[in-house]
Amino acid sequence: AEIVGVQAAAKSREYDWETEVEAKFRRVTLYPDDTARRADCRQRMSTSLGDARPDVVAIPGWSDQAAFAALQWCSDTGTPAIVMSESTADDEQRVLWREKIKRRVVALYSTALVGGERHVDYLVQLGMPRERIFQGYDAVDNGYFAREAKKVESRKAEVEREYGLPENYFLASARFIEKKNLLRLLKAYSEYRKQAEVESRKAKVERWDLVLLGDGPLRESLNAQLSALNLHSHVHLPGFKQYDELPVYYGLANAFVHASTTEQWGLVVNEAMASGLPVIVSNRCGCVPELVHEGVNGYTFDPFNQEHITENLLTMSAMSADQRAEFGRASRQIVAEYDVDRFAGGLKNAAELAIRLPRKRAGGFDRTLLWALMRK
Repeated sequence: AEIVGVQAAAKSREYDWETEVEAKFRRVTLYPDDTARRADCRQRMSTSLGDARPDVVAIPGWSDQAAFAALQWCSDTGTPAIVMSESTADDEQRVLWREKIKRRVVALYSTALVGGERHVDYLVQLGMPRERIFQGYDAVDNGYFAREAKKVESRKAEVEREYGLPENYFLASARFIEKKNLLRLLKAYSEYRKQAEVESRKAKVERWDLVLLGDGPLRESLNAQLSALNLHSHVHLPGFKQYDELPVYYGLANAFVHASTTEQWGLVVNEAMASGLPVIVSNRCGCVPELVHEGVNGYTFDPFNQEHITENLLTMSAMSADQRAEFGRASRQIVAEYDVDRFAGGLKNAAELAIRLPRKRAGGFDRTLLWALMRK
């Protein structure tokens, strides 16, 4: 079967990723970037999908203009649509009237592809029959991260010097925005250093540095916090890194920390685990039930509880190298199930069922609703 990818924009305002020019599928691009809502989005999407003549269309979510345009085309033509979602019930404060609108939108999809059980449960709340929901949406190329991280580990001292990285460090990778909870993480880390210093007087305990990958609007606030806490010598901000550089930071880290106050899944946790790292992850991340096995490959914490974060940092850094290696092996074993093959299998199953089910077409009210949502 042929795969056609329709991307709304070639560049994103939020993520400065370099994209591959060559692809193993046909790719259609509607706009060069996503800087503004486009008045002719529906027309461009309809033309692109009409030219492709798909048997089924997989659409990411229900909050994007291009997604609504694709769903309307599917409804108009009787083409089955699959919703790909990683939303959970507690991502944010839910408002009744908005949830009612979502239920009407979800009803226009035939099947769904989601990340894990939290996402299944939320789609069921929105009216999607459980037997029409498949898992596997949130996956990374595990083999790539495992392979490249091992290469880096074999040249540890050399790569540390080349990149100016400390010998021992916690790694975090996130956009510098409020929900990533980095300001609280820095406070927790500051307290970690104070408590670890006390412990180091009793026994030989190594205090780890912290490396924060990423960039974003809170960078100045983070720098100000580092100054206030006198942490500039121990917290490193290398900036935003492209895909091919990420294994350097994963491969040399001792453990990975993800502190978000809300996170639909958290693919950086997949990347860290595939790289063989123990993980410390906020319990508000959607990936936790599937990926973080308490005391086996890592620990979870309440992201609003600074002391809890500090406790986890202390626990992790107090472990022996052998214990951390055991946690890292467990991470690789757990995440092995969440590979791109699982995504492909889940999408295939969702597509096959969608094609067999009766076609869905929007009535007058739902057509008007989609039209309004495209213009919001």
